[in-house]
Amino acid sequence: MSRERFIQYIKFEKRYSVNTVISYENDLSQFESYLNNEFGIAGAFNSDYLQIRSWLVSLMESGITARSVNRKITTLKTYFKFLIKEGIIKENPMAKILSPKVSKRLPVYVEKEKMDLLFDKVDFGEGFSGSRNKLIFEMFYLTGMRLSELVNLTENDIDLVKKNVKVIGKRNKERLIPLSNTLEKEISEYRKLKNELPESYERKYFFITNKGKKIYQKFVYRLINYYLSAVTTLDKKSPHILRHTFATHMLNNGADLNAIKEILGHANLSATQVYTHNTIEKLKKVYKQSHPKA
Repeated sequence: MSRERFIQYIKFEKRYSVNTVISYENDLSQFESYLNNEFGIAGAFNSDYLQIRSWLVSLMESGITARSVNRKITTLKTYFKFLIKEGIIKENPMAKILSPKVSKRLPVYVEKEKMDLLFDKVDFGEGFSGSRNKLIFEMFYLTGMRLSELVNLTENDIDLVKKNVKVIGKRNKERLIPLSNTLEKEISEYRKLKNELPESYERKYFFITNKGKKIYQKFVYRLINYYLSAVTTLDKKSPHILRHTFATHMLNNGADLNAIKEILGHANLSATQVYTHNTIEKLKKVYKQSHPKA
């Protein structure tokens, strides 16, 4: 029973994103299955420190990454804090749990020359679908927004008079992102073509499919993967790579870190600082290529 109440709590009171709620629910379900199979315990709220630690050890032994284990630890910490808040338990069994160290990974991004090649040479097609496909790329690359933010954009979110776009980020936090002249021009062209479509087509949401429905995440993911394959050999070709690319290119061109933080919608500056490592690596590369004594 407490699990269902917890899910309602993070969904409606904490207003976590749909994806986060699903992840938390899956984590708790996996943990409760482990408790039942290994210890004959029903319900995560009946577990103690040793049983939690046993589950986490089993996850690491099965080859799950430290990053994934840490996410599950976050789920359990949030869950047991909720149980204390509700008076269901008195002591928090997560107090002694230590998170495994995560090796730092530099964000993968597409080089500027390849992004230039994408927009200058790649054929996105004609008419409405071609305009939409190119604009989706430009939205990601020129605003750094997330996939979930892009698919949920409405017509009212885009203001060409004030030259900004309103996005709803994690935990339903709103932020405004400025629009460049390039985006303003492309948006106007796209809207013109969209207005020529049948009246029965979706009008509320900004991006729609060829059949007139709101676009969905898998549609965008396939689109990004397809066109990025024309200019890069990166193993991962996803919308999030374009978000990394936006932030890295902004930093490389001298943008203020705090400004990038606000545009990306990061809660903490530490999440944005990871992109500075890419900038440092670029400087090292230039140094080695250019300095006679390097």
